[in-house]
Amino acid sequence: MTEEHQPRPDEEEAEFAEESASLWRITLAPVAWAAHFVICYGLVAMSCAKGWPITEVRQGLGLFSAAVLLLIAWIGWRALRQWDVRRTGDFVNRRGRAEDRHHFLGHAAFLLAVISFIGVVFVSLPLILIEGCQ
Repeated sequence: MTEEHQPRPDEEEAEFAEESASLWRITLAPVAWAAHFVICYGLVAMSCAKGWPITEVRQGLGLFSAAVLLLIAWIGWRALRQWDVRRTGDFVNRRGRAEDRHHFLGHAAFLLAVISFIGVVFVSLPLILIEGCQ
């Protein structure tokens, strides 16, 4: 005999708040990557067009890139904790329960954070490899 757990209204509200935070976590890493891309390329293009000192711009963008990488790493760490694969050992989450959906959102956010981290590294490489406006 199985009894289905009927959630209390406060449990449903807490679950909804956590799932909406998960959706923000999924979108935040790619948004950080995209913003980093636009800011880096836009600022370098403006500095080359206006004759601003490129060395200082590159140093500032290097610090900005490090901050974005830290942000994405933090998002990835939170998503990995939500995915909780180390404790459960369940990589797929096929059952479709609320807990499985919660873990899937963590899984998706973790993978997007990894992709975004790699994207920021590749966008930052020209700052290191190219000396200036040529």
